Amino acid sequence: MRRILLTLCAAAAGLVLGAGPAAAAEPPTEFGTHWHDPVTAAPPVSVPDTPSCQVTVADTEFRDYTPYKGTYTPPAKCGHRWNKVVLRLEGSVAGRQYDRLGYLHIGGVEVLRTSTPEPSPQGITWKAEKDVTRYAATLREQQPVEMLIGNTVDGTYTGVIKVKATLTFFTAQGRAKEADTPDKVLTLQDARTDGAVYEGQLTTPRNSERIVAEVYATGSGGGCEEFWYLAVPDTAPYSCRTKDGPYREVQVTVDGKLAGIAAPFPTVWTGGWSNPFLWYVIPGPRAFDVRPVEYDLTPFAGQLNDGRPHRIAVSVTGVPAGQSGWSTPTNILVWQDAKAAHVTGALLTSRAGDPVNTTSYEPGDERRLTAEGGHSLTVAGYLDTSHGRVTTTVTRRLTASSAHRWNADESTDALQARWNDDETVTVHGHGPATVTSNRRTYTMDGATTVGSGNRLRTTMTMGDRADTATLRGGRRTDWSRLDDTYTGDAAYNQNVPREQRHATGVSRERYRLLGPGACYDRTLATAQGELTEDSNGC
Repeated sequence: MRRILLTLCAAAAGLVLGAGPAAAAEPPTEFGTHWHDPVTAAPPVSVPDTPSCQVTVADTEFRDYTPYKGTYTPPAKCGHRWNKVVLRLEGSVAGRQYDRLGYLHIGGVEVLRTSTPEPSPQGITWKAEKDVTRYAATLREQQPVEMLIGNTVDGTYTGVIKVKATLTFFTAQGRAKEADTPDKVLTLQDARTDGAVYEGQLTTPRNSERIVAEVYATGSGGGCEEFWYLAVPDTAPYSCRTKDGPYREVQVTVDGKLAGIAAPFPTVWTGGWSNPFLWYVIPGPRAFDVRPVEYDLTPFAGQLNDGRPHRIAVSVTGVPAGQSGWSTPTNILVWQDAKAAHVTGALLTSRAGDPVNTTSYEPGDERRLTAEGGHSLTVAGYLDTSHGRVTTTVTRRLTASSAHRWNADESTDALQARWNDDETVTVHGHGPATVTSNRRTYTMDGATTVGSGNRLRTTMTMGDRADTATLRGGRRTDWSRLDDTYTGDAAYNQNVPREQRHATGVSRERYRLLGPGACYDRTLATAQGELTEDSNGC
């Protein structure tokens, strides 16, 4: 589970696109052939005022599905003690192109999963940054680099995607202490994918005392699993059908035993819901920052520390067996006990609740499917470390509910949905117990309609919220509250030349992040591709 430390109003680690020019006083009445470069209201990565070094990881362009391959070399002048490491991505694309998915691997470790904005004919540029300090153990050595943003360039889709990725290393100096990072970042060996299942072998150091898996889970571009939350059972008449309906859950198993469950985030890419005009300037939450799902596997550390390889599998429930459509690359973060050569222990509890997945279909002129899903899991284990016996208990509870309505030709298609992912990690040693809770809520309320003149309109509200608190001995020592809300309303005439689309669209994002003595609250708004508001509420 991610430990959130909020020390300044802009101290959230994440990925953020740089703001552009000042807001327009009078936006146009409809979209033109050019619009504001992409922006998001998320905070920048906070960095210390210490000497820094920059390394270029990739400088390339993507025209097809050939990965870029290169070599990363650590910065010689900044040593190996860093307070912060920031990944910066600069991109440009012009002409006509779909949104595309991409990744960046360093030493086999996935350090970024992202997607691209759709361009204007004249072209757009965008900048993004992400805190990648947690991968410091990998970045201390020379490593192979692989990057891919799969793309198609032909007579119709002309946009060549140009990108430059750099790493900036901020040295640990004075009050800017060296970051507390994992001792190792591992990947699964001999990994293979079979449909929605990704599995491989993991051998951890024998003195591991904390193990966290992070899974970059995404429904892939194209196909029904990109819109998994709209799926209906096979018995209902709709274009995207799966046997068990829309419920999806990302599971991790260790040697076949369920070790972690999580709700995937309902990402909408920048061409999503049939309406790129919604997303040209402000993307939906996480569209450019596919944050990994995290699982605390420490209860299994006693089992994993035997020096032998163990089978780790990541799967997405609800996807038909053998069907592709999901990507779940996995990193394993390991903290070691420096004063012990071998940390022993055992799994104490592995208790899963009965899965819930019910659907109810109502036929009629307006068809309606309501769905409820959920699952719970508790795992606990102990380790005999150099500082005594430590017991870790992880409890996670998932719930999902949705109401999907559509008509016979799907010219009306709407969804209202909510997902909850609540997790509590309790660590108990000789001192007071530490309890960290994270309550995540994802919401979606969207509708697409096609009216007279074949004019398509999409409305959308999305929410990404999380409340985190840490208690030690019953006293709260840290907390944070995130609320990222996107709203949009856009329309255009379909199947006509660009100049006859008469597209209109407004969008707004408010990103709030609160913590002890800190406040970040930024709102962006757009109209017809122009930025009309950029305000700070703190």
